[in-house]
Amino acid sequence: MTVLITRDELVKELETGSVIVLDTLGGEYYAKAHLPGALELVEADVESRAAQLLPDKAAAIVTYCSNPACANSGYVATKLEALGYTNVRKYREGIQDWVEAGLPVEP
Repeated sequence: MTVLITRDELVKELETGSVIVLDTLGGEYYAKAHLPGALELVEADVESRAAQLLPDKAAAIVTYCSNPACANSGYVATKLEALGYTNVRKYREGIQDWVEAGLPVEP
């Protein structure tokens, strides 16, 4: 089970630059809006792109998708953990919560 991270914790980690954030929605959703500095990684691409995108398996990584009903972030987190990534957390509330809190997104 992937450890969860709260919005407040994520804000602090983004401010210090101590976390890699992964948008697991991808495609047009990523192009429309994503968390600041987020990289795009969808479930179907984890095996083929993870090593290149995330070379440090001990790095702090946070996955997110749209909201708690969306399972993408959990799928990506589980696959990363299976590949040996040791510090993966999930922002379960997702971009919907982020935007509703008035926090910035990038196009």
